[in-house]
Amino acid sequence: MNTTIAKTMPAWLNDQYGSASGTRREIVQTPEPRRGEVLLRIRATALNAADVRIMLGDPLLLRPVFGLRRPKQPIRGIDVAGTIIAVAEDIDEALIGDEVVVELDAGGGLAPYAVARADRLVARPDALAPELAATLPIAGGTAVQALDVAGIREGQRILVIGASGGVGTFTVQLAALRGAEVWATCGEPNRAVVESLGATRTFDYRKTDLSTLPATFDAIIDIAGAAPLRQLRRLLAPTGVIAMVAGDGGHVLGPIPRMLRAMFLSVGSRRRIRPVAAVSKRDINQQLVALAADGRITPVIEQILPWDGAADGLARLESGHTVGKVVVRGREE
Repeated sequence: MNTTIAKTMPAWLNDQYGSASGTRREIVQTPEPRRGEVLLRIRATALNAADVRIMLGDPLLLRPVFGLRRPKQPIRGIDVAGTIIAVAEDIDEALIGDEVVVELDAGGGLAPYAVARADRLVARPDALAPELAATLPIAGGTAVQALDVAGIREGQRILVIGASGGVGTFTVQLAALRGAEVWATCGEPNRAVVESLGATRTFDYRKTDLSTLPATFDAIIDIAGAAPLRQLRRLLAPTGVIAMVAGDGGHVLGPIPRMLRAMFLSVGSRRRIRPVAAVSKRDINQQLVALAADGRITPVIEQILPWDGAADGLARLESGHTVGKVVVRGREE
């Protein structure tokens, strides 16, 4: 390590699978960057559905990857903005002091320091606040990849199902930027927000029978993952595509059954259903940072919490009713 840094640090952690009520503050070892890594001083951490899924260990299908009996990484927080304060021996020390945005491998953001892969780092311009920048990698990256899977282009009509969450608010904005006519479902209180992001028409998902909508959509971006796939497919134009971001599923297999149904329904049909397997892509994060810095997209943030409010942020996300993102500021010295 390149500077004198305390060997221990406070952190918010869940060392057993379970709800946010089990989140507690503990003193842990400060991580050290290994080959290909840097150490970040965390400026802001944006929480995601992935944090909740790992926290709960749900579905069980995830546990061979994230820990069979308990999380391998007990500190939640995958999307962060931070300052590079140390680097591994194989990384250029000139990077120290740079402000960056990055998606961490499995978490670690709800602490003063975290290690990150150097090959994932994206520079954060001064024009983009860390709280805004931290929202971009997972939610924004998933939105971009969903639109790419669906092949969204200018003049198309699309339907975004579940438009008021983190992924949904980015999907609406990015689709409108591509010149698409965006229709969207969300809760009644959130319709004005979604329309302000570029949706032409919005519908209260509790009151709207999707079967009454015209079968004219070139693509459907299914973020909520609850509507019957046969019903959604009937809303497509003859060569339309459903990009399936999420899927309703059980405690064991999660979205796998819905993905298998999608494969079955797509056989021999020109109306395709394609799962979105979003992964961290540095070039996409660079594009998102540039768009946000220029004001062409605006992250929707429901709450910006102090570091001491991290457990409250996880609980809010676990409730499943957030509008946009929940962000936790870094711990002040």
